[in-house]
Amino acid sequence: MAPNDSAPNDGARRRTMARYAVPVAVAGVAAATIGLVPALAAAGDPELPEITAQQLVEKIAASDVERLSGTVKVTADLGLPSLGGLGGPGGDEGGKLMELASGTHTLRVAADGPEKQRLTFVDDAAEYSLIRNGDDVWAYDGASKEAVHSTEAGAGDAPEPELPATPKDLADQALKAVDDTTSVTVDGTTRIAGRDAYQLLIKPKQSDSGSTIGSIRVAVDAEKGVPLKFTLTPSDGGKAAIDAGFTKVDFGTPAAATFALPKDAKVTEAPEEAQEPGLKPGLEKAPEEFAKDFAGVGGGLEVIGEGWTTVARLNTPGGKGVPAKEDVPAEAGAFLDGLGDKVSGTFGSGTVFKTRLVNALLTDDGRVYAGAVTPEKLVAVANGEK
Repeated sequence: MAPNDSAPNDGARRRTMARYAVPVAVAGVAAATIGLVPALAAAGDPELPEITAQQLVEKIAASDVERLSGTVKVTADLGLPSLGGLGGPGGDEGGKLMELASGTHTLRVAADGPEKQRLTFVDDAAEYSLIRNGDDVWAYDGASKEAVHSTEAGAGDAPEPELPATPKDLADQALKAVDDTTSVTVDGTTRIAGRDAYQLLIKPKQSDSGSTIGSIRVAVDAEKGVPLKFTLTPSDGGKAAIDAGFTKVDFGTPAAATFALPKDAKVTEAPEEAQEPGLKPGLEKAPEEFAKDFAGVGGGLEVIGEGWTTVARLNTPGGKGVPAKEDVPAEAGAFLDGLGDKVSGTFGSGTVFKTRLVNALLTDDGRVYAGAVTPEKLVAVANGEK
């Protein structure tokens, strides 16, 4: 990392630590969880010094890279329809982030310390960028050449904005979830975007735990300690559900123009009430924190279980489930039949809605059970199993 021109103030130092450091609890996880077998390179893979999983996790935690630029390819196969266009005409941050939930997308990322960042969504028609330079934040639509500007007052003390869907963001969240139900090992070496990397393998200790997640593989830059690629494979096999990795990466300082708008951009000011600090899509949250966010949707939120089989339970507004087939017109009944699978148990009856990773059970009396677990596990939890 190139040194700063001047020593960072306390606020900047705190933000840098928060953005680039894996929690200390993760780095100090018990040896029973972290594999102690060093990496062995397979034929054709780069020969690198031996390293244990504990040392590799500590290397990620100690990484102090603040400056980089590159191209990231993100592929998501969650079993969802395309969510493109949900942000409305011209796109917006929320709509663009939702597009990442399905299909293959190309992102360009750049960062120059805690105050300058750029994320660009690249598609066939145009580009859409989120840019931060100091206190100024822009959302820029390359097709219309229109930008919406907002100001982060006191950015020196504001939470550090994240670059969503980068391998590091995803890897940090996986490492936060490491506990005694998790196996963490080093599984050989590889090359990503022309750089040597170790492969960190994270998976449930029990393959039959009921989790829909089979394994998470993180390629970690051997020199810099930065995650270069993140791959999540479902427990039922097949191709990856989430695969995000650099195809190009440069750890030099990006050009200053990277964090500025084109001179011909048409700029409008965002309404004051819309000026939220940061560009954070929520990827910085651990699974159990996501579950708590549902508290305002219904009521009676409860988090059941731990680790890979955590399930969130809450009540729907009004305590209503999916309408019974006989209570709706025939056409609507046929539609309801296609929404999910009917299940029953000691809890009563309900409908399971499935994706490759996250499943949800909506009971007929208005309870919701959701998590990255199998439908069978949801039913068991609804029946009272912890």
